[in-house]
Amino acid sequence: MSPPLTLTALPYARDPLTLFARLRHRHDAVLLDSGRPVANGRYDIMTSDPLATLDVDDQGRAHIERHGDALAAPPAGLDDAFAAQAWLLEQLPVPSTPSELPFLGGLMGYWGYDFGRQRQGVLSHKPAATHFPAARLGLYDWVIIIDHERQEAWLAATPPRAEQVAQWLEQALPTGEPFQLVAPFRAEMRQAEYAERFARVQRYIRAGDCYQINLAQRLTARYKGDEWDAYCRLRHATPTPFSGFMAWDDKAIMSLSPERFLRVRDGQVETRPIKGTRRRGDTAAEDRAQAQALLHSAKDRAENVMIVDLLRNDLGRVCRPGSVRVPTLCGLESYPNVHHLVSVVQGELKASHSPLALLEAAFPGGSITGAPKIRAMQIIDELEPCQRSLYCGSLGYVDVRGHMDTSITIRTVLADGDSLHVWGGGGLVADSSPADEYAETLDKIRHLVRALE
Repeated sequence: MSPPLTLTALPYARDPLTLFARLRHRHDAVLLDSGRPVANGRYDIMTSDPLATLDVDDQGRAHIERHGDALAAPPAGLDDAFAAQAWLLEQLPVPSTPSELPFLGGLMGYWGYDFGRQRQGVLSHKPAATHFPAARLGLYDWVIIIDHERQEAWLAATPPRAEQVAQWLEQALPTGEPFQLVAPFRAEMRQAEYAERFARVQRYIRAGDCYQINLAQRLTARYKGDEWDAYCRLRHATPTPFSGFMAWDDKAIMSLSPERFLRVRDGQVETRPIKGTRRRGDTAAEDRAQAQALLHSAKDRAENVMIVDLLRNDLGRVCRPGSVRVPTLCGLESYPNVHHLVSVVQGELKASHSPLALLEAAFPGGSITGAPKIRAMQIIDELEPCQRSLYCGSLGYVDVRGHMDTSITIRTVLADGDSLHVWGGGGLVADSSPADEYAETLDKIRHLVRALE
């Protein structure tokens, strides 16, 4: 078992990009990015060089690869994904010194939508969208955290790790080939093809199969150059509080998500579903009108309330009876490119359940499936041309002390070999308009596509 971590103060940085740029070529480097100084997240979290990595294959089996000899070999037959995650967390000591910092060692990485689909027993008959594992998580024994509320920065690491990290940070900034598209983004569906699928959703709604379906489409382009350069462009175009960058081999995740999925801190659970979107106005008056139209839209509020009910049910499976509540219903949040309706659902985790049990109970997030969840996921697989890969999954961490924070990976670009993939989607209900919904799938990611073009 690794020795405990110690905390070392670092100079405070308002923007994490320069600091992480020195680590981005390290093995399995991860940045969980608060979007500061524009977005209002509190913590930037960065790390690399895990003690082990866990990949989940397309059959749902876990595969653990150790890096070095710091960890014991995993038990034979440990192929259940959640059992493997729990085992890895047990390999790190729990820090004895109290700290408000959100992460002091544990798992960090992603859980793809298709991982959740597998766990929910929904089979797919569609081709894979990428060569990504269904989930990929590293076991990290060090981290740099920037706390923007207190304007502090900390390195949490064992003494040997701290020496390594200090050396990495002193090295010259690595340079890469500038990012550029080789071929433009192409949509997977024309408007007529989307409209045909939209009509099938409406038939399912009228038949009583579902109340809401999140229908998405994928855009794909070819590229060359440095994915970090691409992420910096994306972040400049649309800073958000649940952004993130993760890269390994010939793959990279560039996520500009505005949506928290699940947060656990001291047993308190929070999820923040987004349903309801309007673009920002070109003038102050138009912007106010767009915001007010969203706030008073019966359709968008109905979508949001449906998903709040679904998430209350998901949380209720692992939270203390009577503790699930909704302190904010359909609140307005504004981002550089869009207005959103955001609700807040909270609860108190049962003492007998871990954050991983919560993740298993609620994954994937109801805001990106529809309701009821299982039937919605079956219809999504029937109607969308390919699997979703990481899109609508989660990026985040599970800390050894029982803390967890994860995003919903919307507004996310995946680099796979020489291809880029980005999805846009929206919730369809009985009174949705096919033309409006098709436009929304493109509007949500237009700023990402423009930044990369």
